[in-house]
Amino acid sequence: MIHIERRESFSAAHQLFNPNWSEEQNDAVFGKCANRAYHGHNFLVTVVVKGEVNPDTGFVMNLVDLKELMMTYIIEPVDHKNLNVDVLMLKGQLPSTENLAIAFWKAIVDRISTFGATLHCIRIQETDKNAVEYFGE
Repeated sequence: MIHIERRESFSAAHQLFNPNWSEEQNDAVFGKCANRAYHGHNFLVTVVVKGEVNPDTGFVMNLVDLKELMMTYIIEPVDHKNLNVDVLMLKGQLPSTENLAIAFWKAIVDRISTFGATLHCIRIQETDKNAVEYFGE
């Protein structure tokens, strides 16, 4: 079993705010991430794919195809967008990095399998110190 990965970046704004809570509770839980004017990040997203090496190509999956999937179904829908307002895959959800990782997984998991590979992990680095990994479980 071989694991391959592709990394891309995007910039987006969001606000962590639960409308069912008071402003005080939102501020206590989310701190400055509850900023009513939103705040932004330069995110790094890594997609890890696994599988057996195809003897005809020497690849688990062609990285050109993985790049195209990522750009079409992950990066383009979120890059320079407001995650609370503009991103259909997050409608009705708090746009946390955790929920973003799950949404990205759902957006590409079946598409990856059409290339004979398996999606292993989505990793999103929100800041130099904060990251999320999702393994589809």
